[in-house]
Amino acid sequence: MTAPADGKSPIEVLLVEDDPGDVLMTQEAFEEHKLRNRLTVVSDGAEALAYLRREGQYADAVAPDLILLDLNLPRRDGREVLEEIKNDPELRRIPVVVLTTSQADEDILRSYQLHANAYVTKPVDFERFISVVRQIDEFFVSVVRLPPRG
Repeated sequence: MTAPADGKSPIEVLLVEDDPGDVLMTQEAFEEHKLRNRLTVVSDGAEALAYLRREGQYADAVAPDLILLDLNLPRRDGREVLEEIKNDPELRRIPVVVLTTSQADEDILRSYQLHANAYVTKPVDFERFISVVRQIDEFFVSVVRLPPRG
């Protein structure tokens, strides 16, 4: 993701994803398009919450400006993670984009009921995936103003 046109520093992105292939595609999307934002990856819901709450090994973690969240995660499901984020006064300001393979209406509805900021179905094609990452970048980095880091 590129730095905003106003010259602000790159944003911190937390990717919560357990599929190594999807992690690799996201990392490649960042690298291929010279996306300057910092990408941190955690592989399950419990780890995501520990990171966000700066617990244990994540005591020095940088608060993310944007979370890309898969729904189908081990240990703590993405829906549970989303609900905890949006119910936590310290975390709820962070935009969460659900980035998942699920196209189920109930997952879409539930995600928005839990206050997801966007719901994006992951494309399986690499080029389309790159396009989706760029569109997320364009919107959350170049178009909208994000709240200051907590």
